[in-house]
This record gives sequence, structure tokens and C-alpha cells, in this order.
Amino acid sequence: MNESCIKVENLKKSYGSVQAVDGVSFQVESGTVFGMLGPNGAGKSTTIEILTGLQAKDQGEIEILGMEVEKDSQPLKERLGVQLQSPALFGKLNIRELVTLFASFYQDPLDPETVISLVGLEDKLKEKTENLSGGQRHRLAVALAIVGNGDIIFLDEPTTGLDPQSRRKLWGVITELKELGKTIFLTTHYMDEAEILCDQLIIIDRGKIIASGRPDSLIAEHFTEDALEFTNPSFTASQINGFKELRGVTGVNLSSEDIVLLYTINAPETIADLMALAENEGKNINGLKLRKASLDDLFLKLTGREIR
Repeated sequence: MNESCIKVENLKKSYGSVQAVDGVSFQVESGTVFGMLGPNGAGKSTTIEILTGLQAKDQGEIEILGMEVEKDSQPLKERLGVQLQSPALFGKLNIRELVTLFASFYQDPLDPETVISLVGLEDKLKEKTENLSGGQRHRLAVALAIVGNGDIIFLDEPTTGLDPQSRRKLWGVITELKELGKTIFLTTHYMDEAEILCDQLIIIDRGKIIASGRPDSLIAEHFTEDALEFTNPSFTASQINGFKELRGVTGVNLSSEDIVLLYTINAPETIADLMALAENEGKNINGLKLRKASLDDLFLKLTGREIR
């Protein structure tokens, strides 16, 4: 096990009557990708802002790289990189100028143009930041977090608003940073992102940690079933609830996108019963898909609702 570079104990933060972070405790191992997974409003951004000294905590203990955030903020800044969801950029500077400016703030920065290329903005070097699209601004914010060559890189939902190709490219950047020995603290509400990238993660909801561990271990801990899903061909709520009687079925859900989700310990028997039922009702089962349980399923099981 690697040494812990971040230690958080009983962290709390409220805004009036809203408890944004409610007694959160965790540790992050050096050289890993650590994920904080949860829906919007779960407390992810607030946690990052407290860890990076942008907000004061109400209660709790925080140690990063052996230092206390509030007492040692200045030496810590040299060793951290931070990408926030809504960064304030200098609109009149172009991308090369801005990344070069940020690099000048650090003693041992990475090469600015190499970093710009990493995030896929090499063809926009002379573009003023005020003219960038939302996705391009997001990628630029990641570049600014990386260029300082910090030991820990905080990325707050870095792929939100990116197209699938750009998301994949940024996943590659995160993997490269890990290979360089960096620690990545990643917040996301994308389940596939967490499953692919994270060595360790916590799932947070309404300011509290509801699960923690390796993604594969968490799924295995809560599921022996497979997931069977299909587009609802106008089954009534009563009929969908009746799917619990199909052979092998242990749980039933209907998503906000009108997708019926069955958890089964015996997929062949469940599918046979489902098809017989659909034929008897005169309905077509479309988009039938059998898959392993995922973090989406885990969140739904633990909270009774989707993460979206």
C-alpha cells in the first residue's frame, strides 16, 4: 500500500440550513487516481474547494502531503494543481499566453505547449480564451491545473460538457499523469469514468459517504446478479412490479428514461419468462440488453434513485 498523501477526518461544511459536507472521512494513497462519485449537489465541489484552501471548513481535520491546509497554504500551493468547474480566465490572453503565464508561477513547471497538446488544444494556440467554446474552456482549465507539475492534481468534473472523443482523450491524460507518479483527485457523476479511471473511490450523496472501495470490489460486494434492461413497451406500473415474480429476478426498477431494469441470478430463465409474458400481453421487447451490474446499479440500490 502506498503512503497516504491526503487524510480527511470528519469534514463538515454547511451553508445556512444546508449541510453540504456532513462528516466525511477518507484517505488518498499517493500515485493513484482517487474518485469522488456522486450526483450534482452531493458535496463534491465543496470538498475540493476546502481541500485546496478556497473555502474554510466548519469542522474536521485535513492533512495534505504532511501539511495542514489552513496553516501551510503557501507551500502547499506549489505542490497542487486545481481545475474547478467554473474557472475565471483572462479573456484577452490567448491559450499559449495563459498557460505560459500559469507555468511561470511554479518553480518546475511542465512545458506549456506539451500540456496544451495533451488536452487537445494545439490547434487553438493563438485563440483568445474569450472566444473558446464551453468544452474548450474546460480543457484549458485542465491544462492550467497540470502545467504547474504538482504532486496532486484536483480535477472537479473535468469531462463535463465534452464530446465522447474529447472525454476519452482526457482519460488518457489522467492515465499519463498517474504513470508520471502524480496523484489525481477526481470528482465525477459519470459512472463509466469512475469505473475506468479510479483505483479507489468514495460514493457521496447529500454530503455523506455511502460506499467506499475499489470500483470492482464495491460492485462485487453488493451484486451477484446480472442486469437485464429494455425499453418499456407500455407495461403499466403494476405489470412492471409484477416482474418480481419472474424466475431469477431479485429486483426491478423503471428509470427516468423509461428503461425497465431487472436484476437476475438466472438470466436465461428470466429472459424466457419475460418473452412469454410479453407475447401473452401482445408487446414487443425492444433493446434487450444483458450486462454485468455497474456503479449505476450500485448507486440505485443504495439510494433508491438514479445518479443523474
